[in-house]
Amino acid sequence: MKEGIHPNYRDVVFVDLSSGSKFLTRSTVNTRDTIKMDDGKEYPLFKLDISSESHPFYTGAQQRVMETGRVEKFRQKFGSRRTATPSA
Repeated sequence: MKEGIHPNYRDVVFVDLSSGSKFLTRSTVNTRDTIKMDDGKEYPLFKLDISSESHPFYTGAQQRVMETGRVEKFRQKFGSRRTATPSA
């Protein structure tokens, strides 16, 4: 590989600001902050607004949205109507 053209690929800690959860992975993201983890090493820190720990799709909170969504409104509006069947 050529020197100086590839980004710095290293271990980075991502912190979800909504839930406070942390996870360590490898990334090329540029960071300014650092954090000392439980293993005693200091890693670059990247702060996230939302991750799979706090997003409604992953936490199951989306189920409540579906109950009061468009499908439920449609069922409330048209669910009680029945078509008349002609008797023979």
